[in-house]
Amino acid sequence: MIELAGIVILGIIAQWVAWRLKLPAILPLILIGLLVGPVSTLLSEDGSKLIEPIWNGKKGLFPGESLYYFVSLAISIILFEGGLTLKRSEVSEVGPVITKLITVGSVVTFFGAGLAAHYIFGLTWQMSFLFSSLIIVTGPTVITPILRNIPLKKDVSAVLKWEGILIDPIGALVAVLVFEFISVGEGEAYTMTALIEFGKILLFGFTFGFTFAHGLAFAIKKNLIPHYLLNVVSLSVVLLVFVESDIFAHESGLLAVVVMGMVLGNMNLPNIKELLYFKESLSVLLISILFILLAANINMTDLELIYNWNTVILFLIIVFLVRPLGVFLSAWGSNLKFNEKLFIGWVGPRGIVAAGIASLFGSKLMLRGETDAEYITPLVFMIVLGTVLLNATTARLFSKAVGVFLTKSDGIAIIGASKVSRLIGHYLKKNNRHVVLIDNNEANINKAKKIGLEAFTANIYSDTLTDNIELNDVGYLMALTGNSDINKFAIKKFEKEFGENGSFRLLDSDEMNDPDKNPEEGLFSQTDDFIKLMEAARRYPAIHEITLNGQEHYRDLIKIAGDDNDIIPIFLKTHDGELKIISSNSDHFKQVKKGYKLVYLGKMFDIDESALKAEVQQ
Repeated sequence: MIELAGIVILGIIAQWVAWRLKLPAILPLILIGLLVGPVSTLLSEDGSKLIEPIWNGKKGLFPGESLYYFVSLAISIILFEGGLTLKRSEVSEVGPVITKLITVGSVVTFFGAGLAAHYIFGLTWQMSFLFSSLIIVTGPTVITPILRNIPLKKDVSAVLKWEGILIDPIGALVAVLVFEFISVGEGEAYTMTALIEFGKILLFGFTFGFTFAHGLAFAIKKNLIPHYLLNVVSLSVVLLVFVESDIFAHESGLLAVVVMGMVLGNMNLPNIKELLYFKESLSVLLISILFILLAANINMTDLELIYNWNTVILFLIIVFLVRPLGVFLSAWGSNLKFNEKLFIGWVGPRGIVAAGIASLFGSKLMLRGETDAEYITPLVFMIVLGTVLLNATTARLFSKAVGVFLTKSDGIAIIGASKVSRLIGHYLKKNNRHVVLIDNNEANINKAKKIGLEAFTANIYSDTLTDNIELNDVGYLMALTGNSDINKFAIKKFEKEFGENGSFRLLDSDEMNDPDKNPEEGLFSQTDDFIKLMEAARRYPAIHEITLNGQEHYRDLIKIAGDDNDIIPIFLKTHDGELKIISSNSDHFKQVKKGYKLVYLGKMFDIDESALKAEVQQ
């Protein structure tokens, strides 16, 4: 009981430490597991582990093969959750570079790492390619913490983000297929009978996954499952599919749950987000327990197997040859620059799926007496720990060395995707600024996407925004919602992450027209609130520019705008095209030069005969 409780407590502590230090959680989890497992044998009097996952006659948590049953069920849930994240539309939208990375890059890793493992360690071809299939995956859980505080060009961060998300289920599928192909053979004698068995695994895996996904989707759409039971019913169906598929075709369960997740993730289900959030929360708990157990289950003899120079050579080949080769081939002919390809090739940490499946497959193959199966778990753990440590400690320095580190974060995040936000966002995009609209209203987000704006649905009260590495180049924050409490909360919570160059919000009714209540972060003017902006945008849905003659001209126009509810000054545009956000403290611009332009929303100035109207589609 003490050991089991200790694992849960240590696992959650490791998750918190990882969040606090902005590291991938797998790093402290595996290190804790190694400390309470094989390393503790060097310190204990009787040579026993502090935590013994398998019962050895004196102590241990799981008797016999029970640990592997638990690991199998836990991995099935993790893989199902990974499958839910794979969307066909996203694969087509992310561009050719990412598509090639998860196809061409995977092939390069599979064959490159497989050949290296075979010739360096002398592993059988089956084990060599099982090893290489397991290290295909990177994963968002290891990529996001490493890149969260590195301001990068949007294209670079997007490539790394989407590769991690999309390659998780694909890599898992490849690893499962390789493992099952090994399972049906005896040694190297792959007879027709063995190939038929492999075909049965594919047939039942895909059939069960596809059929049960549609069955569960039908039940959800027809409201046959009450809302409060949806998550637990889905969990039970995942376990049912895993077990039933395994009964009909041994070792087909993991394939079935991956397929089930992929099929469900590409359906238009009303509660798919809630289901995904539940699976993510459950996965965090399972991962916390799982990786301490798996690392603790490694013995000193396993570590001694890879305690040699061959391990170093294999690691260097994978990191400095195989990964960069896959990236450069995938990015051939793309718009990515050489230094950007170099950085993407450097950042390739292996993640949770690789370590988890490696432990499961390695243990199962060892029980069957497969040659060289004992190398799978320690070698994959070495790659996982090595790549995570390398990238976590050097990614920021390397980004500066190769010149992809953004010294100026001039992207703009707009909280709220109303008509006003879309008008402003469209203008910013036309002026070559990276702008992102954030709202929890999907209708507004869809309207923003239709006019070509980058926008996504998010709740600002959750932590998902700070996990979005594509916002790393954002240095300005504008809160433009109709709810003053949300605007104030957004500024307070995100000004450090996204507002290092300036955080602004609309004024509330109490702050308008009262000089004593004019906040520093007030946006546009002290007479402008959300209602006024929306009315102006409804009557005059356009953004204009007027060339200024100097400081006095600017002040005169600001005064005219203050007396006219249909004119809202929003930006000051300098000679070189830089846009300065106008705040409610409009006197802060002390040096407005001739040739600057005042950018404003709504009705054109009567004196502005040369104004340029911004064409904005609604």
